[in-house]
Amino acid sequence: MPSIIITIINFLLSLSFLIVLHELGHFIPARLFKTRVEKFYLFFDIKYSLFKKKIGDTVYGIGWLPLGGYVKISGMIDESMDTEAMALPPQPWEFRSKPAWQRLIIMLGGVIVNVIVGFAIYIILIFNNGGQEATGTDYKYGWGFPETLEKEGFKQGDQVLLVNGDTLQQARALHQRLILRDTKTVTVLRDGASVTLAISDDIGSKMFNDGVPINMQYRYPFVIDSVAPSSAASKIGIAPGAKIISVAGYPVNFYTDLVYAMNHKVVMDKPFTVVYKQNGEIVTKEASLKGAKKQLLGVYARPTESGIENVKQLNYSFGESVVKGIDRGYWAMSDYLTQFKYIFTKKGASQLGGFGTIAKLYPDTFNWLQFWETTAWISLVLAIMNILPIPALDGGHVMFLLYEIVTGRKPGDKFLERAQITGILILLTLMVYANGNDLYKWIMERFF
Repeated sequence: MPSIIITIINFLLSLSFLIVLHELGHFIPARLFKTRVEKFYLFFDIKYSLFKKKIGDTVYGIGWLPLGGYVKISGMIDESMDTEAMALPPQPWEFRSKPAWQRLIIMLGGVIVNVIVGFAIYIILIFNNGGQEATGTDYKYGWGFPETLEKEGFKQGDQVLLVNGDTLQQARALHQRLILRDTKTVTVLRDGASVTLAISDDIGSKMFNDGVPINMQYRYPFVIDSVAPSSAASKIGIAPGAKIISVAGYPVNFYTDLVYAMNHKVVMDKPFTVVYKQNGEIVTKEASLKGAKKQLLGVYARPTESGIENVKQLNYSFGESVVKGIDRGYWAMSDYLTQFKYIFTKKGASQLGGFGTIAKLYPDTFNWLQFWETTAWISLVLAIMNILPIPALDGGHVMFLLYEIVTGRKPGDKFLERAQITGILILLTLMVYANGNDLYKWIMERFF
């Protein structure tokens, strides 16, 4: 089965699972408060349903448009814009007839379920699979750092010990900590001595604007394993087994040195020198990235040593798994919220993605560990996105309900109708923009 088909299957399975649970979060409290639910749908059924069956007062169905799902609750101004029903006298089974606190619980139900599901999946995954630990000293040759972090005082080969005075159990996560969390100091082991670096307050913005990857790369000596066809490396005769000595005058001893040289020493469309050893001979060639899509030499590396990383497998009791699962869920939500400050920038807006970007998060094989990890994260993201105070989202309804509870005045139906239309237009605009970004990136990668 083609990998893209497996990715789509994983994406739709996860999305369907989360949509049904989210809508149950609205459906169950609505029924508990004796509110009529007219429809319960997975996906949208614009003009057509793949399946539908009426049980009691509710039509259960599957729509053809996989952009979400919904429950249609009687007496509620929602995306259905059923203004005719709202013009009739209120009935005791309708949403609008219920006390504000009950309506608030109904509207918060979906978000609450998404949070619970995300945390529960993390807890189960940690209990069943344990976790891994690899601190800075578990990597023999230390780490490679981009130019942005060199300006902060890091040096190639530093081994990360502490962040804000606490041990960083996953040294690879340093970049993520710097970009998304408030980091004041980082202590590294350098030439056998501990060195504490003061981190700039705006380091996250610097790294984001400079395009620093969110995961660190550890250093390892290497030789060329294979060469990409039509790449800069293939054009100058580099073959498997070759050893890169320098690029653009920058010495290359570890794979991260090659990455550094390509990112910071090589200029697109300008020739640069590559020195490499092949078949016992030192070869010097001039290469160029003219016409290349990416700033890559086009080689795949193979480590020449084993034991250069020491990743320890840890197992946890159920109680420990609960604590760690909640902690992981909390930081997943916190980090995602932090990303919003980057979205509202020119570069961040250009990177906003739609369904294609989300689908790429899922594995292209039937890897259930990765599938459930992604599903847990998406569940928490859905909770955050749905609680945003935008009309047409759960958060918009919650915002108006809180206003009613605090002031004792219910917003008028006409106002709510206009707000709902405005919210729908905002969401449609964002959806078109985000998916347009996906299409643009796909065209640029494929044809240019």
